[in-house]
Amino acid sequence: MVSAQKVVFPTEGKHLLEITREGPLFIMTMVDKENRFTPEMCKAICDALDHVAEVVDKEELTEAALMTRGQDKFYSNGLDMEKAFSIPGFTDHTFMPMLNKILLFGIPTIACLNGHAFAGGCLMAMAHDYRVMRSDRGFMCMNEIDLPSPLPAGMSALLRYKMHPHVYRSCVLEAKRFSAQEALSSHLVDAIAEGVEGTVELAKQVALKIAPKAKAGVFYGMIKEDMYPEISQRLMMNAKL
Repeated sequence: MVSAQKVVFPTEGKHLLEITREGPLFIMTMVDKENRFTPEMCKAICDALDHVAEVVDKEELTEAALMTRGQDKFYSNGLDMEKAFSIPGFTDHTFMPMLNKILLFGIPTIACLNGHAFAGGCLMAMAHDYRVMRSDRGFMCMNEIDLPSPLPAGMSALLRYKMHPHVYRSCVLEAKRFSAQEALSSHLVDAIAEGVEGTVELAKQVALKIAPKAKAGVFYGMIKEDMYPEISQRLMMNAKL
């Protein structure tokens, strides 16, 4: 068992998230209160993903999985509207490429929804391979219709591909708030559990069960690319590479 040594991103002085490791499981914990997406948060997430990928390659791991989570009542409450939109092209050049990086990540990914996943937080969760949601607190919701705000093509593609049509309609045209039980019955999440610790433990179980599939190596990521060509293309179509 590898010790749960903590790696902080971006720096100790600006602590937005951390990576800990429990054997084959890498746990990304976002620690910035509501975990709203800013240029700094998106870069920290991408740098953390690069760190995990580097460790997996260096150690030639045949079992590996990534779990993401927040703290307290928020997984993520979406974009920081003031900071995000003060940067021209933030959505196209920063946020959606981050979603694409998660979507195509080369080992299994599990979103542990310890609390609310609103707007950008819901999108980040849906970019994962699997989702486990806390049953006693938190909703999944896309509230752009109520702001009001457009929903860029890449974000729409991600939701449309991962949701049944009637669920997608309720999500984007009604800003429906899905409870854990509703999310489970709508196939937005794969499992639910009570309390933060219960949800984290169940997410770990799901992650460890699927971690051996990482033995496929580069083929795991290649298969994801073949699964989601339209989503990836639309997430990246306006990105500066």
